[in-house]
Amino acid sequence: MIAIFKKELWTYFGNWSAWFIIGAFSLIASLFLFFFENDSNIFDIGSASLQSYFTLVPWLLMFIMPAVSMKTLAEEQQSGTLSWLFSQPIKIAEIIIGKFLAVWVVGILCLLPSLIYLYTVYVLGVPEGNIDLGATFGSYFGLLFVTAAFSAVGILASSLSQNQIMAYLLGVFMSFFLYFGIEQLASYKLLGGLDYALSTLGFYQHFLAFSRGLIDTRDLFYFLLVIGICLFLAKVFVEKKK
Repeated sequence: MIAIFKKELWTYFGNWSAWFIIGAFSLIASLFLFFFENDSNIFDIGSASLQSYFTLVPWLLMFIMPAVSMKTLAEEQQSGTLSWLFSQPIKIAEIIIGKFLAVWVVGILCLLPSLIYLYTVYVLGVPEGNIDLGATFGSYFGLLFVTAAFSAVGILASSLSQNQIMAYLLGVFMSFFLYFGIEQLASYKLLGGLDYALSTLGFYQHFLAFSRGLIDTRDLFYFLLVIGICLFLAKVFVEKKK
């Protein structure tokens, strides 16, 4: 598993694809937070807060993480190297987890440049340091699990697809549905008392608790369960390709 993890990381950073993704992610976030006129612009908001960043990031991640993960299994199958992996003394679960960890690391590195935003908002606050650090660090903690969940969804999409383009499109669709689609379905109030239960099936409600500075074991368990289910299903679909 460690060998797979290192190989995947080298694939991302050895050909500059990871650096490009991290740079593009940071550039887009910076433009929305400081330059474009929109509801996420920190200067337009007029308060020392990174909540607009934490609202924006999941939307960026649902497009970025499928791009990172689309090649993990789909490319292996397309190029024929998946059969070579099957012949090696390594379990399929270890292949899946090794690739998942590599994708998750790239996602975490996309978040690291935002510490510059945190320092900027901290300094610009009146008085200096006038920022809700509890909600800020809670949101960062939640983003780690949201990134992991999107990574696992991307791995699952890649295991289902024959090529990278289909893996990317499927990954974006699944990520969008899990983060925003379920929440919107619940907002139509078609199920009466079950609407709240439906909303708890999506990422949004569980991440919202983190953004308020609340770290609840139920939210942690939810994300761990989603990650576990996605990786297990990916393992099942890969085993069928043996």
